[in-house]
Amino acid sequence: MMIKKYLLPILALIGFGLGVFAAIRSAQSLVPPPMVSNAPSPPYQTFVAGAGLVEANTENIAIGTHIAGIVTKISVEIGTHVKRGAPLFSIDDRAIQATLSSLLAAVKVAESQLAQAQYESRIGEALAQKHVISSEDASLRKYVADTAVAQLELAQAQAGATAIDAERLIVRAPVDGEILQLKIHPGEFAQTGVVSPPLLLMGNLDPLHIRVDVDENEAWRVVTGASAVGYLRGNADISMPLNFVRFEPYVIPKVSLTGASKERVDTRVMQIIYSFSRGTSSVKPGQQMDVYIDAPPQTPGPKIYLPSAS
Repeated sequence: MMIKKYLLPILALIGFGLGVFAAIRSAQSLVPPPMVSNAPSPPYQTFVAGAGLVEANTENIAIGTHIAGIVTKISVEIGTHVKRGAPLFSIDDRAIQATLSSLLAAVKVAESQLAQAQYESRIGEALAQKHVISSEDASLRKYVADTAVAQLELAQAQAGATAIDAERLIVRAPVDGEILQLKIHPGEFAQTGVVSPPLLLMGNLDPLHIRVDVDENEAWRVVTGASAVGYLRGNADISMPLNFVRFEPYVIPKVSLTGASKERVDTRVMQIIYSFSRGTSSVKPGQQMDVYIDAPPQTPGPKIYLPSAS
């Protein structure tokens, strides 16, 4: 009875002590983790900042297949440099090759039938001139020869179409470039249409392009040809001057987020394309860069009134 009398108070004191210990520990100031690298210093007195995403100068091209089927051969590897028209991968073509063989045989038969019909037509014309056969007979033979020509053209067209389909089973590079991703292997089924991730990703990397998102509220400050400097995310010591390429004329919702705690996600951005030489740089497609663009001070200019629609 004595043990039961003091057991509950003791347990309560232990629980109270654990609660006080947990409260004190949680109240201690948390030490922030060390920064991966120091933030870059803006190179201009007045500037517009934006987040940039490195990509190929052709944009990143997602390669698909014209005809669905089983992949039988991969002709490239990740990092392979290819020329336009070089084979990338092949789809099983046994069925279509069998069909093509049959159609080519039909072309030979049609050629033989045409030769025979043309011979009969020439003989018929000669006999009709000598009144051995009637002119109707000769006309019928000519009609048979003309029909044989049409049949040969049809057979050739069918064989040609099938040969084109057989060629389409070899997927080729649309541009000179480098293989960036390879998500298909021999024996797998390659389907047509939009595939995520793409079967194969490629692009031209010399020079590299960087797609910079600039807040629409500051986009008006950036002028054509404005100089800019990009700093590699995670290592501010890696930087490079950027060359203006173009504005993307359509303002879009922001989709590339930097992870900053104060970042707005309901912003619309104008995209500006810059380029830089790949050279010996360690920058890779898909990496992010902090970009500073030389821009005039944020002072209001003269009011501009647009004409009314009426």
